[in-house]
Amino acid sequence: MTRGMRALVTGGVGRVGEAIVRRLEGDGWTVFAAGRADGDVSRPGEARALVDRAVQELGGLDLLVNAAGEGFAPKAFEQLDEADWDAAFGATAKGSFFVTQAAAPALRESGGCVVMIEDVAGYQPWPAFAAHSAAKAAQAMLTRVLARALAPEVRVCGIAPGPVAVEPGQEERRAAETLLGRVGSPDDIAEAVVYLAGATFVTGTTLVVDGGRSLKSGAAPEA
Repeated sequence: MTRGMRALVTGGVGRVGEAIVRRLEGDGWTVFAAGRADGDVSRPGEARALVDRAVQELGGLDLLVNAAGEGFAPKAFEQLDEADWDAAFGATAKGSFFVTQAAAPALRESGGCVVMIEDVAGYQPWPAFAAHSAAKAAQAMLTRVLARALAPEVRVCGIAPGPVAVEPGQEERRAAETLLGRVGSPDDIAEAVVYLAGATFVTGTTLVVDGGRSLKSGAAPEA
């Protein structure tokens, strides 16, 4: 097994996560793709068990991609309840923290990298996605906090996707929300992960991959 090419991807069975896993494996990485069946990452004990298993199977760890998340569904402000908040913050914020905490010793040993899959929603006020936006804002802050906490041995970076995993039939409307006039794809996020994994002088910052969505004025998405 080649040292320097071992990755754990949480949320590795979702649309974006699968694209990241495929791209890394295509580039020669050995990847542990974790899904919900591998444990609830919002629970510290299960997060530690997942990381321990991945490190054992991979023989170490050089890259952690926190792509697990739940709670992305439009819901009126008046209708949000505690379950919605728990779902949004669970895997996205708590999971990103506890998985990274558990992976830190292995990443320090290898001089590795953490990539948070954030969301442009974490930087924009979207009332129909209040819990999701708040959870992603928390995750974006973790990118910066953990970059300081794990420096200098481990780099921590974020990627904020825009419309890259669009529901069928929504392509034209979502494309109109971007400056480039088109939607992206999960492969665009995978490309960004590969870049950050090798960008050895980049840490504590977020790469926005949204076709200019966050710069274009207009109403926030409702679905």
